[in-house]
Amino acid sequence: MPHRTVFFVSDGTGITAETFGNAILAQFEANIRRVRLPFLDSVDKAHQAVRQINHTAEVEGKRPLVFTTVANDEVLAVFEGHCRGMLLDMFATFVQPLEVELGIKSNHRVGRFSDASKSKAYNDRIEAINFSLEHDDGQSHKDLEASDVILVGVSRSGKTPTSLYLAMQYGLKASNYPLIPEDFERRKLPPALVPHRKKLFGLTIAPERLSEIRNERRPNSRYASLENCRVEVAEAEAMMRREGIRWLSTTTKSIEEIATTILQEVRPERLEY
Repeated sequence: MPHRTVFFVSDGTGITAETFGNAILAQFEANIRRVRLPFLDSVDKAHQAVRQINHTAEVEGKRPLVFTTVANDEVLAVFEGHCRGMLLDMFATFVQPLEVELGIKSNHRVGRFSDASKSKAYNDRIEAINFSLEHDDGQSHKDLEASDVILVGVSRSGKTPTSLYLAMQYGLKASNYPLIPEDFERRKLPPALVPHRKKLFGLTIAPERLSEIRNERRPNSRYASLENCRVEVAEAEAMMRREGIRWLSTTTKSIEEIATTILQEVRPERLEY
């Protein structure tokens, strides 16, 4: 398997460069060493980064791949003039053609997190994260109506990470609520959820995988036993079917896949990027 060093270079956080670069690199079977170089917001920092990249090229005998989202023209000029890596400038690839097509100049903003304190969208995102933390695992019934989506499922089926991802990535107020044995005995949804049925989305998981996850937390407990996991999952899925709740299995899906499916199904009116 070929070995290559990849640099993610930006005058901001570099999240865009890294996300896009990794999506491209996923198409190739290669042994990748990743190096992050964020906040290169001056010519001096750019020269330091170029020296690091060029040194890597000399040591490895192959030019590194350099994904960049540098918006500052002076900083970018350092890379264009001196970098011995394969420079993959995402702004040049996408922004410049769009400027021509749209007939307007881009604002060359340094990432979506610049001027965060002045951004309503950013502040809304922080509010959504706080909301999701407050409404994690059924901790609070207060303001459940304000939820964009309410995730339900047995303990350790993926509700918390999915809620936080929806809040952080899309600014959605995502609550999550556990289904517990008492709910299964009553054969009814928890009373706090009944008024918000349209916002409910269920997560389930294969009992074998659930048992593995629970054993990491409480080894050799009844909570983690395969028999108990089978019962809980079967009861939860039966309840979701009875109540007409949309649901999916998280067993083999990533958080990103789970969140995308939820967005397709729930279609909240408010989405932020």
